Amino acid sequence: MNIGIVGLGLMGGSFAKAVKKYGIANKVYGYARSEKSKKQILELNLVDELVDIKTLKEKSDLIVLAIPVENIISFLPNLLDIKKEQTIMDLGSTKEFIVKNIPDVIRENFVAAHPMCGSEKFGPKAAMDNLYEGKTVVLCDLEDNSEIHKNRAVKIFQEIGMRLVFMNSKEHDVHACYMSHLPHAISYSLANTVMNHEDPKSIIALAAGGFKDMSRIAKSSPDMWTDIFRQNKDNLLKSIDLFDNHMKKVRYMVENDKYDDLEEWMKKANTLHEIL
Repeated sequence: MNIGIVGLGLMGGSFAKAVKKYGIANKVYGYARSEKSKKQILELNLVDELVDIKTLKEKSDLIVLAIPVENIISFLPNLLDIKKEQTIMDLGSTKEFIVKNIPDVIRENFVAAHPMCGSEKFGPKAAMDNLYEGKTVVLCDLEDNSEIHKNRAVKIFQEIGMRLVFMNSKEHDVHACYMSHLPHAISYSLANTVMNHEDPKSIIALAAGGFKDMSRIAKSSPDMWTDIFRQNKDNLLKSIDLFDNHMKKVRYMVENDKYDDLEEWMKKANTLHEIL
């Protein structure tokens, strides 16, 4: 098949690398808006050809939307005239809001997918050779897709080495919030807490593994994560409230010298990695 990818950053560029590596696509077409991105995409040989939207639609059996979640929705009017056998697939980190905004005329064509992988890096230069291998992809609301599109998506993700999980979009957004969206909110908060308290020289001199690990994802694209927080607002607010309750609990135990309770609380947290 021919695959067209809209957005050749970390997710789209890595997807292009994966389908080339496993010989899934006859040709990979790409669409990007900025001249800087186009130049990098061609230098990195991420696609066989950069084309305009009209050409990408005409030549692609599968159209992959690897752009920020708000842009996915605003891009959909460009796809209302696709053929019945053409598949659309998004790689966005939220699902329910996107699914609710898919026009009826292309709903059976549109596969809502979220590969659970990534990096704090973004742009074409962030594309990785093995980003998807061994990772999990969540496919949502497949009962609304016709068989050709459902089967095409499943086959491609299996062939690039991903584990498949199926759930509805509402359930996905709850789980993705705790596994991804809340951690990003915490990381940004930690980075801003330190930036507002410490001078740069102290940060450079004393920042060690723990701080670097926890603050790493605060380097992620603010544009992308603002959109994700907006689309998953209700779930994010609930998760922040629950996290805040735990921070208050830590404060209470430390303030009142309840270190036995604090140790038990930490031990409970240790059990998470028995699951992971």
